[in-house]
Amino acid sequence: MGKTAFIFPGQGSQYAGMGKEIHDVAAAARAAFAEADRALGFPLSRLCFEGPEEELRLTENTQPAILATSLAILAAIREKGYRADYVAGHSLGEYTALAAAGSLDLATAVRLVRGRGRYMQEAVPAGRGAMAAILGLDSAAVAEICRAAAQSGVVAPANINAPDQTVIAGDQAAVARASEAAKARGAKRVLPLAVSAPFHCELMAPARDRLAADLAAIEFRDLEVPLVTNVDAAELRSGAAVRDSLLRQVVQPVRWVECIQNLAAAGVDRFVEVGPGKVLTGLVKRIAPASETWNVEGIRGIEALASLKPGATM
Repeated sequence: MGKTAFIFPGQGSQYAGMGKEIHDVAAAARAAFAEADRALGFPLSRLCFEGPEEELRLTENTQPAILATSLAILAAIREKGYRADYVAGHSLGEYTALAAAGSLDLATAVRLVRGRGRYMQEAVPAGRGAMAAILGLDSAAVAEICRAAAQSGVVAPANINAPDQTVIAGDQAAVARASEAAKARGAKRVLPLAVSAPFHCELMAPARDRLAADLAAIEFRDLEVPLVTNVDAAELRSGAAVRDSLLRQVVQPVRWVECIQNLAAAGVDRFVEVGPGKVLTGLVKRIAPASETWNVEGIRGIEALASLKPGATM
């Protein structure tokens, strides 16, 4: 029998109304949202359920909102007896994965990512940074393009999402140069992203430095199930190693292709995306097409898991 990985989405999956259905039907989900509200001292759950969208899109709100929603859904899944052999998360989702693996409690995780979101938002003045998705070129070609464009500004791969999809980040002008070079190189599409900051590049160094103090104050427990990390695409089991991994993640790319490939190589053939949206499910299908993929963001997703063979998600 194969193995199962729970994977958790990052920023960009938020929408008003997320988590409302699962909150209304699952006691474990209600308890998770209530814990997040208490930890932050304001009704984060109401923001998740009702918006307004402009507040939900603020990075310092988006990050705890997605984490709390994902962990509430996970609580409902676990209430049904489902477990995973591995966890992984995309950017912010790595914090959710760590909470899922028992390294962090929900209250600590939600406070941590609220600070992380604020630091990332404040790291770069508005209008300086940009991100763009490059479709139709492999990651090596995109990295080469970025190196050339970075001679007069910061630009680098930020998210290596699929074999032919890489997101770049950096100074606005340098991202524009790299985008034009990618088109000339044969990219099928270049899509500027509507983001509040250029994540996962050296411009995030001030956020990394501020986050370091928060991470230093936390004791990370050893993981109950292994995590495949963003920065190294390698298994992490020791709580002592978590802090360094999360710190480097702020300024280094999310190596999602390698994360999924390495999970598949470890015997994972079933990926369950836990949280709002279906972005990661789509990426997994492109990286490991032979694997089963499931998306759980509401009660129908949980009910669909019942079709799996007993013990399939342990």
